[in-house]
Amino acid sequence: MIQCIDVVKRYGDKTVLNRISVSFEKGLIHGIVGRNGSGKTMLLKAICGFIPLSGGEIRVWGKAVKSGRTPEGVGLIIEAPGFLPYYSGYRNLQILAGINGGVSGQRIRQVMELVGLDPGSRKWVSKYSMGMRQRLGIAQAVMEDPELLLLDEPMNGLDKQGVEDMRRLFLDFKAQGKTILLASHSREDIQALCDRVYKMDAGTLSPQ
Repeated sequence: MIQCIDVVKRYGDKTVLNRISVSFEKGLIHGIVGRNGSGKTMLLKAICGFIPLSGGEIRVWGKAVKSGRTPEGVGLIIEAPGFLPYYSGYRNLQILAGINGGVSGQRIRQVMELVGLDPGSRKWVSKYSMGMRQRLGIAQAVMEDPELLLLDEPMNGLDKQGVEDMRRLFLDFKAQGKTILLASHSREDIQALCDRVYKMDAGTLSPQ
């Protein structure tokens, strides 16, 4: 599903990804744990094509990832989800769906209900709690029915019930044969969800 081959990313004299070589197998939930600044988010950004590499190669679906081009079939949450503040959650997803096309209003309503949001609500996203924004971000990530989900701290801002709801949702996705790469500070989430776990430390990645 994902192959990282001797991946290096440098900013000036600082190495943030240090010769990472790993393969993430299809149909599993892979967890990455590590402190802030360890390189977790940077690795996800590299897999998405958000940043150019200083060395090495990343392949998704067997094709090399190019900087500036997110591979097809990938849903993602990286850092805080950004939405238009003076539109409803439904309208935000509708606008985003219009970029690529192919997502119906019925599908948008379905994924909002799936994450516990009311698609009929006219409440502006600016009035959403942090947890509601996070649920909307997850709805955005899954609305195109991707085969691969890249999730950076997806439980941020969620209360206990929200965490339980999202854990069930991610396990349902896995049961459908989808692949998830999950970066998290929470060892509880990692233990509850992940088939394989890796530790990121100072830009290096190792299995646990």
